[in-house]
Amino acid sequence: MRTPVVMTLGMVLAPCGLLLNLTGTLAPGWRLVKGFLNQPVDVVLYQGLWDMCREQSSRERECGQPDEWGYFAAEPVLVARALMVTSLATTVLGLLLASLGVRCWQDAPHFALAGVSGLVLFVAGLLSLIPVSWYNHFLGDREVLPAPASPVTVQVSYSLVLGYLGSCLLLLGGFSLALSFAPWCEERCRRCRKAPSAGPRRSSVSTIQVEWPEPELAPAIKYYRDGQHRPPPAQPRKPKVGFPMPRPRPKAYTNPVDVLDGEGAKEPGTSSCSTEPCHSSLPCDSDL
Repeated sequence: MRTPVVMTLGMVLAPCGLLLNLTGTLAPGWRLVKGFLNQPVDVVLYQGLWDMCREQSSRERECGQPDEWGYFAAEPVLVARALMVTSLATTVLGLLLASLGVRCWQDAPHFALAGVSGLVLFVAGLLSLIPVSWYNHFLGDREVLPAPASPVTVQVSYSLVLGYLGSCLLLLGGFSLALSFAPWCEERCRRCRKAPSAGPRRSSVSTIQVEWPEPELAPAIKYYRDGQHRPPPAQPRKPKVGFPMPRPRPKAYTNPVDVLDGEGAKEPGTSSCSTEPCHSSLPCDSDL
């Protein structure tokens, strides 16, 4: 059996989302701060969840900069740390379940396990999308996310974009794998239809049971008396419906020819030949 398209799509999108979220979590590029006073114009400060880096066009990037404004103690940063790490761990768990559910090395996949892995990956995408969106909402708020006063400007950096992309890929991959529940549910429904019912079927609320009275039967003892069977009592005959059809009277058959005519008794000694001349080739009695 070929691997379904939804499973293949989920197995491609989910690892991509994991890679993007991992890069966005570790890279110090959630916020870009520039325009410092008494600093060269090209000095830029990259702020992340775990580190801050100072970059200048004429010099290499210098990480491990001191937190002078209390940036790492801000609530959006602390929440983003916890949720992003949780999202990464959940993504790894979802990919492990997806590998066991899709199991490309076998003929038939495990649809239920693949669907569960899709739900886990979808939750992982939500866990990474929440801190990214919250951080972006308070990006320019210097009271929630501390930053130097004006003319210093703050902008969105690349790690925040990677977080958005990784979260969307995880959501799409998890939704695609969750569609594996459809063949599993269809198979379960088919098994339930074929399986015999364990007990009598319950009547629905709209079903009304009517008990019709049984007709009274004459007791059998009336037809058996004195050791002999008696015929049942005569039932009144029902009148026939309709009117009698007229029947023709029977006709008598008469033969107009008398079949006994000429059959009189012969007298002894008389000839059986007639007086008329005999034209037959046989001899008559008188000639003998």
